[in-house]
Amino acid sequence: MTTLNETHDPALRSWVASAHAAGTDFPIQNLPFAVFRRRGSTEPLRGGVAIGDQIVDLAELAQARPFSGRAAEALAAGSQGTLNALMALGPAHWSALRLALSRALREGTHEQAVVQICLVPQAQVEYELPARIGDYTDFYTSIYHATNVGRLFRPDNPLMPNYKWVPIGYHGRASSVVISGTNFARPCGQIKAPDASAPVLGASKRLDIELELGVFLGQSSALGEAVTMLEAEDHVFGICLLNDWSARDIQAWEYQPLGPFLAKNFATTISPWVVTLEALAPYRTAFTRPAEDPQPLPYLDSERNRAAGAFDIQLSVGLQTPAMRAKDAKAEAVICQTSYRHAYWTLAQMVAHHSVNGCNLQSGDLLGTGTLSGPTLDQAGALLELTTGGKNALQLPGGETRTFLEDGDAVVLRGWCEKPGHARIGFGECRGQVLPARTL
Repeated sequence: MTTLNETHDPALRSWVASAHAAGTDFPIQNLPFAVFRRRGSTEPLRGGVAIGDQIVDLAELAQARPFSGRAAEALAAGSQGTLNALMALGPAHWSALRLALSRALREGTHEQAVVQICLVPQAQVEYELPARIGDYTDFYTSIYHATNVGRLFRPDNPLMPNYKWVPIGYHGRASSVVISGTNFARPCGQIKAPDASAPVLGASKRLDIELELGVFLGQSSALGEAVTMLEAEDHVFGICLLNDWSARDIQAWEYQPLGPFLAKNFATTISPWVVTLEALAPYRTAFTRPAEDPQPLPYLDSERNRAAGAFDIQLSVGLQTPAMRAKDAKAEAVICQTSYRHAYWTLAQMVAHHSVNGCNLQSGDLLGTGTLSGPTLDQAGALLELTTGGKNALQLPGGETRTFLEDGDAVVLRGWCEKPGHARIGFGECRGQVLPARTL
């Protein structure tokens, strides 16, 4: 489990002036990773690290050979077109590179001249997926989301009997995971109205969002090897924002008996920036369960997890309609704000459970946390919950309403951590816009 070190010092200052701007997501205490190139260019994709409104181009920096040892090895791996090689190296290399970059970006460092020529403005780049995602598994870790959704269909017994014992998950579709800013067409599929005798093929009319975090795995595990709770976080490279777009009307007809299929696999949007667990160390918090609930089975329990296995990551959902955009390109309505600390299952428990049957984990695999709803309705991370299944429309500025997403609507997820005595760090944005369905 990552502990605090010199990279977390809130007094650290960078020679990159924008790293000190009020509300920045990327101060020197963060240093998240992404894959980028200059917008509209044919340059090779390569890894980068955010500092203020700039990106440290790891490929260009690697040519200068400013580091040695593990930091140099990690820099070379991070300069490639995906971060898979860097992710595969493990925590010691990740930490060494983070420390070397932190020291090189601090005021007064002799390395400023070398690093400064490797900066690229974020405003001039385009992003690609941080890693080649081999597999994508989506979990269901918010008991509030599970209860809210279950209550719509089973008012007297909303939670399934296994929920408090098992970190529920399903295998998603890696090929349709897309980077923030990628717009997508409204999905089509079979839909059956409650009073209809047969389903029809049509465009979804109940298109929804799911406010989630994405977890990128680092070190692989061997087939047949169970990753223990004590080892689980050593297999996690970092965390991004994730929107698991969902077609609720398609989902309602198809999900029995094997779970989500076409209702989920048409698009899953992630943010470009992956924040390392080391950067998040100041925002760890205790993991607790109500005393009356079943406590985790031994393979899902550890003293470390109980003490600091949860993360207090603040999350919000912004909705922008075409009418809002016509008046102001930046206008949006915040429809939800919550925190990852409310999750019923932790990151380590997801990894341990995923591998307990011997499933092999691979560098670059992506885990979704599931919708991260909090204990009150204004903290619900899906329109299905916020509108009680579409029965109570959201009231938006300007007199507009929404039950589910309409064509042209854009959704932006944001995440950040802040508390007294520590630097505020953020995740950037996870943005997507709904386009009209393609003609069938």
